[in-house]
Amino acid sequence: MRKVTARQRQIIWLLLGVNEEITAAEIAEGIGVSVRTVHREMEDIEQLLADFGLDLIRKSGKGIQLSGPEDGLAELRLFLRQEKPAEYSSEERKIYELCTLLEAEDPVKLFTLAHWLKVTVATVSYDLDELEPWVRKFNLQLVRRRGYGVEITGSEVDKRRAIGRLAAEHLDLSDLVGHTPQQASSPVYRLLLMTVGKNKLLEVESTLWDMEWQWTAELPEIVYMEMLLGLAVTTRRISIGQGIENGGDAGYPRMSDHRNISGAEQFVERLSLALEEDIPRAEILYIAGLFDRAQDSFPSGGIAYGDMELMETVYRLTESVVRRTGLPFQSDRSLREGLLEHMDPAFKRLREGTRIRNPLLGPIRKDYEYLFQIVRAAVEDLQLDLEIPDEEVGFLVMHFGASIERLNQLKRSVRAILVCASGLSSSRLLATRLAKEMPQIEILGNISWYEAARLPEVDYDLIISTIDLPLDKERYIKISPLLTGDEIEKLLSYIQNITLQERESVPGGENDRPVRDDNALDRLRSYKGILDETVSLLERFRFYPLDNEGIPLQATIAAMLDSLKGTGVVGDADILLERCWNGKECRARSYRIPDWRCFIPAAATS
Repeated sequence: MRKVTARQRQIIWLLLGVNEEITAAEIAEGIGVSVRTVHREMEDIEQLLADFGLDLIRKSGKGIQLSGPEDGLAELRLFLRQEKPAEYSSEERKIYELCTLLEAEDPVKLFTLAHWLKVTVATVSYDLDELEPWVRKFNLQLVRRRGYGVEITGSEVDKRRAIGRLAAEHLDLSDLVGHTPQQASSPVYRLLLMTVGKNKLLEVESTLWDMEWQWTAELPEIVYMEMLLGLAVTTRRISIGQGIENGGDAGYPRMSDHRNISGAEQFVERLSLALEEDIPRAEILYIAGLFDRAQDSFPSGGIAYGDMELMETVYRLTESVVRRTGLPFQSDRSLREGLLEHMDPAFKRLREGTRIRNPLLGPIRKDYEYLFQIVRAAVEDLQLDLEIPDEEVGFLVMHFGASIERLNQLKRSVRAILVCASGLSSSRLLATRLAKEMPQIEILGNISWYEAARLPEVDYDLIISTIDLPLDKERYIKISPLLTGDEIEKLLSYIQNITLQERESVPGGENDRPVRDDNALDRLRSYKGILDETVSLLERFRFYPLDNEGIPLQATIAAMLDSLKGTGVVGDADILLERCWNGKECRARSYRIPDWRCFIPAAATS
């Protein structure tokens, strides 16, 4: 049987992953090559597919699709997992080179790297030239000397930061927590998964969850995963003898600077027992630092949403899309909250230089082409001080797409929980698509993968996930956030053949289950408490008009606080101003807040 190149493997895996036609342009965008290159590979791919009794169907104006018997498709998947590619892509070579150098204790010869990758020494040297700026971003140095070899030098803490970033740029959530990583077919990605400690990640997460700390339960999923990845990388580095030396790395904060020393000590004690491996006390300082940064990366209370400037950015983005579409997005509170929650960590990652991954970008641009152009134009209107890539625009489109498709809720009969890899944007889009296409499903909410793994089965009828979960296949169904026609049929079949049959097997039937009545009563009590609190807040609110034309945002807030002096509402206005502004310097440019009015709770305290 003929050899298959790395690029051909990427194209075939992409075709295997879709149930309908996909254009050559979408394939080219997905693997990072030109459309001409895709067409050039098709002849060899067709000959390879023929060996498995499969055909490559090309429909003018629609796209390309694999066709053939299921056993042939299964045999092709097995072949791709087992077959070692004849060549590696430039990206794969660089991943391998970074993983090897970051884990090596001694310099590595260029010939060794070239021999494994089956390329020339000159090719490896060119790769290293391109990697050098990336390495420097982490205060590391790529050292190359003739006769000596090549190595990455720097502090252990900085090397761990580099490994974490490498994982964020090249691995999806399914790769890290699923039973069968999507990238596991590639030797290079298997090396990356080993480098980040994938084999110990779920044990580390289970230990972390067993600590039963309230603050970890309140972390956003992206923050939780970054902290968990940092802990997994730590266990891997310790296992290969690359732990932090006693006394810590130069420039690292002293132990007294950390709030979570006690918690880190307890966690390390439990983790050592779980992994049956000694963790040096010097690592406690580093782990406490991971806990501190996780707590500091999201607002734990105080002023709503924490960042007034971010709120204005969301307001201006929404207004720009409203002007272009005529749709009342500004009245959609779920859209506003979703954008606030999504954009804050996204902007932080962009400022740090992290590559944004959006595996749904191709389908989004195809299905929401008009909306994508509008949101891209609205983003450009903001004139931000950072470049927003198409991948991030795609996530914003999913938020607005979910808002467009949001319809009146109908009576439901199946309770479902959503788990989405891309966060709120994909979960909201999937929820609204389900509401439109399958109104018999009641969406109870969206949760993280680690919450889904521990949720009692009596609390739901069905888990719908966009990623592989560390659960038995019978406990959930995996679909894409875009919910294609084939996936609707797949989901209906799953509900009829598995979910409803399991429910009918429960004595007394679904209508007699006391958990349903209890849940409904609990919800009513919850609604009553919310209404009582809402009325109480409204009764204590006052309206203060303020002309803020031409006044910068920080000065506007200061004027608001000045108007409250002597009312008993505010004690120390300076402290409250600092909290409102979140410790940030006011930007040089002025902001005008059109049509905003200030509602200040009369019972508020400093």
